[in-house]
Amino acid sequence: MINYVYQLVAPKLISAKYRQEELKDNLIVRPEYMALCHADQRYYLGQRNPKVMNEKLPMALIHESVGLVVEDSTGTYDVGQRVAMIPNTPIKDSDTIFENYNKGSYFLSSGHDGFMRELVYIKPDRVVPYDGINPKTAAITEFISVAVHAIDRFDKLAHENRGTIAIWGDGSLAYCLASMLKEMQAKSDIVVIGKHRDKLSHFYFVDKTYTIDYLPENFEIDHAFECTGGEGSYYAIDDIIKYIAPQGTVALMGVSENRIPIFTRDILEKGLTFVGSSRSGREDFQKAIELMGKNHVENRLSTIISYEGSVSSISDIHEIFRRDLSTPFKTVFKWEI
Repeated sequence: MINYVYQLVAPKLISAKYRQEELKDNLIVRPEYMALCHADQRYYLGQRNPKVMNEKLPMALIHESVGLVVEDSTGTYDVGQRVAMIPNTPIKDSDTIFENYNKGSYFLSSGHDGFMRELVYIKPDRVVPYDGINPKTAAITEFISVAVHAIDRFDKLAHENRGTIAIWGDGSLAYCLASMLKEMQAKSDIVVIGKHRDKLSHFYFVDKTYTIDYLPENFEIDHAFECTGGEGSYYAIDDIIKYIAPQGTVALMGVSENRIPIFTRDILEKGLTFVGSSRSGREDFQKAIELMGKNHVENRLSTIISYEGSVSSISDIHEIFRRDLSTPFKTVFKWEI
């Protein structure tokens, strides 16, 4: 069957590619809704290292998408079933390493075509069915699963003194993480530290919010999540080391293109544990959908979604990326090409 794939071939240049595909042991999913990620924007704008760009392109963007099952040769899913698609694609199983860190895994929209296709041919274990969730909100399932994965890793490593858990960052990742922490670490006080009062006002459901310039003198936390990324990671990590109690666990989630200095002396003196967390796997998707099935969680997440309508042409794709630059949180659109 001929399939249309919409690839980024150079910064701000998208071209349709025709590809012959076979069903084999896959199912066919027609993408329905998609969400943009900062990683998509960095590729689209050419903000990655030129060597990285040359290695990755051409490729179709987008790794956050839900769709409808069109055909399933394995009989696993019904035609018309709504599913969230998993971009992480493990080549081999491991009892020790999570699938998203396995050296045999690859990630769609990072060197391999993402979901900007007419149809997606995908293995049955790379989708998770959902029902009862607005598909516009379900479009960010992958993003939620990243937060779920980070909390799961934290839960396995952190000591039981969890009175206060703090998040540095006030963007989409921090918001989704805070939403999941309120469900998965319900006995803890969740505190968010950010730069922008207008963004922090969206975090109405957490216990406290602070701007980074006005932290109390006696401020102390048990554990922390860093969700700033970029150059802001340096200042966030420096603050975390300063305010965290001994033997606290710090989850690093923000992506930085450049190296940042870290004050190791205090890390050693406090006996801190740092853990890197990135992407997610099937179990994280399943947990994310379970949590998003709660009405109050779905309602909370829907407040950060800017729905930008339908995309039905390449020019519409460019317009969506342009609009996303002025969106404070998550851009979602309907895929109708």
